[in-house]
Amino acid sequence: MTIFSRLAAALLLAAPLALPAQVKPGELDQALRQLDASSAKFRSAEADFQKDFYEMVVKETTTQHGGIYFRKNGSKLEMGGKIEPPGARFFSYRDGKLGLFDPGTKNLKIFNTGDKKGETESFLTLGFGGSGTELAKAWTITDLGTEQLSDGGATVAATKLDLVSKDPNVRNMFSHVLIWVDLNRAVSLKQQFFTPSGDHQTAVYTNIRYNQPVNTKPYEYKK
Repeated sequence: MTIFSRLAAALLLAAPLALPAQVKPGELDQALRQLDASSAKFRSAEADFQKDFYEMVVKETTTQHGGIYFRKNGSKLEMGGKIEPPGARFFSYRDGKLGLFDPGTKNLKIFNTGDKKGETESFLTLGFGGSGTELAKAWTITDLGTEQLSDGGATVAATKLDLVSKDPNVRNMFSHVLIWVDLNRAVSLKQQFFTPSGDHQTAVYTNIRYNQPVNTKPYEYKK
């Protein structure tokens, strides 16, 4: 199993399709520049999520709820997340290591990203603190316009980007990815990852706490 396969198991993904908005020439460049500026100001984000996995073969959707946080300190990235019961899981990323913990079996797996650290962090920060420059290095991007999405009680203008990985190993797992990004905060409100087999993984992020202190205790786990 590749490191990206493990990330796919840990990451929170996706969003429902909508009709594309009209996009003006040059808007993608402007969006990426705005992400660069917002990424420089990003310190942390914490959110609640609903994650749906649709399996084409059995035509069934599995739904999970939980929470996640991202925190940056200079060039160092830290991430933690939890999936609520049933099927409780914890996942984390720090110091170049990805951790997956099953509290039911007490099974803890640690994966060292090694020379894939850059690619791993690019994957993790899709719409959460990542810069437009780094996004463009890893993905071929199409700007699909702006949509109004809900973040708790607020309505946010989110830019919808279609991403195709420049890495053939990633394309073997995900034919393309959709993210809905609040460019002002460099945070995702929705994401969708499509697999070549027709499955898709969907996550909606709400109640986003931006650049606020993060209480990491709910995300901690012990074997």
